[in-house]
Amino acid sequence: MVDFGRVITAMVTPFKQDGSVDYAVAEKLAAYLADNGSDTLVVCGTTGESPTLSWDEEYQLFQVVLQAVAKKALVMAGTGSNSTTEAIAATQKAAKIGVHGSLQVVPYYNKPPQAGLYQHFAAIARACPDLPLVLYNIPGRTGQNMLPETIARLAQVENIVAVKEATGNLDQASEIRRLTPSEFQIYSGDDSLTLPLLAVGGKGVISVASHLVGNQLQQMIRAFETGNNQVATQIHLNLLPLFKSLFITTNPIPLKIALKLTGWDVGSTRLPLQCDEQDKIELALKDILKDIATSTKDLSAITN
Repeated sequence: MVDFGRVITAMVTPFKQDGSVDYAVAEKLAAYLADNGSDTLVVCGTTGESPTLSWDEEYQLFQVVLQAVAKKALVMAGTGSNSTTEAIAATQKAAKIGVHGSLQVVPYYNKPPQAGLYQHFAAIARACPDLPLVLYNIPGRTGQNMLPETIARLAQVENIVAVKEATGNLDQASEIRRLTPSEFQIYSGDDSLTLPLLAVGGKGVISVASHLVGNQLQQMIRAFETGNNQVATQIHLNLLPLFKSLFITTNPIPLKIALKLTGWDVGSTRLPLQCDEQDKIELALKDILKDIATSTKDLSAITN
C-alpha cells in the first residue's frame, strides 16, 4: 500500500497577474514544499482553487508537479466531482499521467444520501483499481456529512486507503478509527486538530499551514510518535495562532497573503474569491510569522 506520509500539503495554485496559471511558480513551490516537510502534495484540491480551474489546467498542473518533486514527494490529484461520471473520467486520466493517488471529495450541492455516497466512491474505486483513493469529508463546504459507518464500508474497498476528516469533530474521528481496520489511514483536515487527532489514532494532516511550517509539523508528529508529548504540545501551541489566522476568511485567501509575505509570488485568488480586509490580514500574519520564527528558535535550543 502507498504510504502518503505524515504531512500532506494541500498546495495552492499560483496565478499570474492576468489570472492564468503560473506553472513556473507552481514548479518551484512544489520543489520547495518537497524539501521542507511535505511527504505528499495534493494538487488541485480546495486550497488549489479547483472549482475555478479547467480540467486542462488541472492535468497540466499534475504533470508539472510530478516532474518537480520526482523521487522527493508523492502527488495526489484532486479529481473529485459531484458527478460520478466526471470524477471517474478525471481520475482515470490523472492515473494515466502518473499521479500516486487521488483525493475524492464528498459530492457537493446535490447532497446524496449515505447509500449514494457509498455507491459514488465505490464506482470510482472500481473504475480506477490500481490508484489509491483518499476520501475527503468536509461538510462545511459540501453540505453533506459522510457518516463513520459509510466510511467504514468504503474502507473495505481495496484501493480506498484513507480519509481526510474535516468535520472538526473528534468524536466522529474516534468512531471512524473504531470502525475501520488499523491500516486505513485518518488524516486531519484541520491543522489545529492534527495533534488531538493523532491521540485518537490519526496518521497525520492534509495541511494548509505546511506551506509555511512543514518542518515544524513533521517535528510535532514525530515527537508525538516517540512519546515526547511535551515537545509535541509546545509546537502545537506555538503554531496555533497561525492555524487560526489562515482561516479568518475563506481559504486560500489568507494563505496566499502569507506566502506573498514570505517571498512567494503566487498571485491572487480567482473570482469569486476576493479579500476585502487584506491590510488587516497582512498585519496579523506578519506578527504571527515573526512570533513563530522566534518560538521555533527557542524550541530548537531546548530539543537540541
